[in-house]
Amino acid sequence: MLFKDQLSFVFQHMRKNKLRVTMTILAAMMGCAFLIVLASVGFGIQETVKGEILNQESITEISLWGEEPLTSEDEEFIQNIDHVNVVLNRQEISGSIRTTFEDREAESIGTIVNMEAQSKLPTNLIEGRLPENANEIVVGYHYAQKLLNESDRKIIEQKSKEATEEGSWYDGSEEGYKGEILNKTVQLQFFDEETFEYLEPNSYTIVGILKAPDYDFQIDNSILFSDDLLDEQPDLIAYPSTTIYVDSLENVMPVLDILKENNYPVYSPIEQVKEIDLFFLIFKIGLIFIGTISILIASIGIFNTMTMAVTERTREIGVLKAIGASPSIIQRLFLMESAMIGIIGTFLAVVLSYGISFIINAILPYIVSFALSDEDLLANDITFSSIPIGLVVTAACISIFVAILSGFRPARKATRIEVIQALRQEL
Repeated sequence: MLFKDQLSFVFQHMRKNKLRVTMTILAAMMGCAFLIVLASVGFGIQETVKGEILNQESITEISLWGEEPLTSEDEEFIQNIDHVNVVLNRQEISGSIRTTFEDREAESIGTIVNMEAQSKLPTNLIEGRLPENANEIVVGYHYAQKLLNESDRKIIEQKSKEATEEGSWYDGSEEGYKGEILNKTVQLQFFDEETFEYLEPNSYTIVGILKAPDYDFQIDNSILFSDDLLDEQPDLIAYPSTTIYVDSLENVMPVLDILKENNYPVYSPIEQVKEIDLFFLIFKIGLIFIGTISILIASIGIFNTMTMAVTERTREIGVLKAIGASPSIIQRLFLMESAMIGIIGTFLAVVLSYGISFIINAILPYIVSFALSDEDLLANDITFSSIPIGLVVTAACISIFVAILSGFRPARKATRIEVIQALRQEL
């Protein structure tokens, strides 16, 4: 019996029972589609979270922490590691810094930066330049906004109260200093942690302004000083940290491994990606397991359909055996039919799943935004459902395998039918 004749036999009998076969295909389709859509949620959320991390500028940075600044020998060793571009030393100034400008005041945090190393990095300034001496500073993007006078504070207090009553909050963006802050001279006072008082003010010139933070909710009114500041303020208490900049994302882990082997306390955001991948791997396996249960439920329908098919075609099976068809041919015919149900159901499931995924990504952001009363969510690139080709292949293999397995027992039953009893059966 030629293969094309076997296919013709299968399709002929599927057409004879259109309604029953159609309902079985729909059941297989729904089971497979449920598996794909359910697992696609895991892939979509993982894609969003990983994308958020990988899009950060700090993804190629390695942070090194310690109670003491790096020695020159340590710095030279790290700098000589392949793919390390810059070793940037910073020192976070303890306590807040008070700014006085005209009739306005603000509280900020301060950082002392090695400007020679900073100059080797892509600029992080929106205006101006880096400090060249101890009396020049760079300020954060919101520094001018945080310079408030008494009138501004009263207005902000009133607006914040009104916003709270409406269930929102007010960030004070409409107040603050509205003039050009670049090249202005301000008075800064460092906090003395021994006396718990601010020291005498000193004059500093603003020569640069940092770019806006990555997120709208972040407020940056920090102050960056040149490391020359320590020569003029040797008693300042500052906590050292070092950031190591690697040339590309794929070289971060090799550099990180070298540093860890040499007992440097280091951390990189790329390690978050590994942890996220592990978490979502377990999460997706769980979703696929749950989705597979729906396919197993659909397999009951395939089993019933094939069992009915064997019962209804007993006489035809007898005729086939009488004209020389082997048991393996008969078994193959019924397995082909169950496989065909699985294949058609899987194809329709894939088409349906992509449609559902598109609808989810198009509509769900609006639903979540409305539910949380946050219109900013619509501006974010959030993926709720993603269907990679690997998921489609996995779901298809599971669905078709289960369909064939469901038809195996009825197919074996067909091979055991006796020819004489089959031919005696009335049509």
